[in-house]
Amino acid sequence: MRQDCPMDRQQEYVLRAIEERDIRFIRVWFTDVVGTLKSVAVAPAELESAFEEGLGFDGSAIEGFSRITESDMLVKPDPATFQVLPWRGQPPVTARMFADIHTPDGSPSPGDPRQVLRRALDKAADMGFTFYTHPEIEFFLFEPPIVPGEAPRPIDQAGYFDHVADSRGQDFRREAIGVLESMGISVEFSHHEGAPGQNEIDLRYADALSTADNIMTFRTVVKELAAQAGCYASFMPKPLSGHPGSGMHTHLSLFEGENNAFYEAGAPYQLSRIGRQFIAGLLRHGAEISAVTNQWVNSYKRLWGGGEAPAHICWGHNNSSAMVRVPLYKPGKENSCRIEVRTLDPACNPYLAFAVLLTAGLAGIENSYELPDEAEDDVWRLTDAERHALGILPLPSSLDEAIGAMSRSELVADALGEHVFDVFLRNKRREWTDYRAQVTPFELERLLPLL
Repeated sequence: MRQDCPMDRQQEYVLRAIEERDIRFIRVWFTDVVGTLKSVAVAPAELESAFEEGLGFDGSAIEGFSRITESDMLVKPDPATFQVLPWRGQPPVTARMFADIHTPDGSPSPGDPRQVLRRALDKAADMGFTFYTHPEIEFFLFEPPIVPGEAPRPIDQAGYFDHVADSRGQDFRREAIGVLESMGISVEFSHHEGAPGQNEIDLRYADALSTADNIMTFRTVVKELAAQAGCYASFMPKPLSGHPGSGMHTHLSLFEGENNAFYEAGAPYQLSRIGRQFIAGLLRHGAEISAVTNQWVNSYKRLWGGGEAPAHICWGHNNSSAMVRVPLYKPGKENSCRIEVRTLDPACNPYLAFAVLLTAGLAGIENSYELPDEAEDDVWRLTDAERHALGILPLPSSLDEAIGAMSRSELVADALGEHVFDVFLRNKRREWTDYRAQVTPFELERLLPLL
């Protein structure tokens, strides 16, 4: 719908669908700066006014939107995102739309993550590019109840690609895919991941704004269905010690019209100069954007937990230990030429994460960054001296380090805008301060009997 019809026709379609399907509630969704989903229910009779004038709310009560002295904000539903919520299919029927946040004078709110991504996409469009993304989303399913301070219990003990008879995870993935596809969100693959209770569902390529909306919907669908199935879904990056964490490996590509800007026949790995410069931008600014792509204290337990999680700034062809991977090119499928960023985790704010990735990549193109040599070895198996000799630098090892790198970054400040940049850093500094004050089970187990 976003590309097929102008806004007024989209609004007419939504109003007609609500009447024909006897939809009683419309939930308007948006996110705060850290990606927490917010929702307000609108009665059908108020929707036409909401389209034209917006719905007022107190922005100062939501992380990142406004100060106390500037509390009035407006929510304007985006009719292109209208979908019925299938898990609420029994009367009364409920639908949802994502919204854009505006100030009372009608201008876009500087604190709206959706608007942050739109600005980055507009910059790409000015350079002649359209930005597409394709996420591989990992998550855990645990037995309830979830007790704070206690290790969660996975619903199974299966491993990577395991096919288990009467598997709750297998049944769950099938049901989740059915719900997602009924909402117009196309799914490419699904399987059991490497850790007990860990699953992966991959979404198909879409423009970055649609993908970010789809990720927010995905997380809601998975949590809703898990609750109905008597289990608990978590997108926490590293909930289990000794097992792999959950990532959100994301494939990226730029198109110039119908042509894949990353493809060049005969080039190494069929990767064009633009594609190489885009990767170089991601690598040069990799440390600066980490606080956005990996925004929680727990995110760095995954990155530095070994396995295939990337902890170093490098790229490689089919190298799962690298931050950026160039997947195998399939002959005759030029439009499938792409790169894969392996740092992201599924608990990021996808709007902000895509915005900083795109901005970093475009900086590489604008400034003709040179791509360093690829990492051909398993980076985890190299010694520190070997990595140093190869010029491979580490990613931040903690949220504190990531905050420091971000706070010095003109690129991230430009990508997020001054308001979101300041609010995000303030939120993350508060999280690190709270985390640093905790006495952990590790300390009690290791040090209490010894000291």
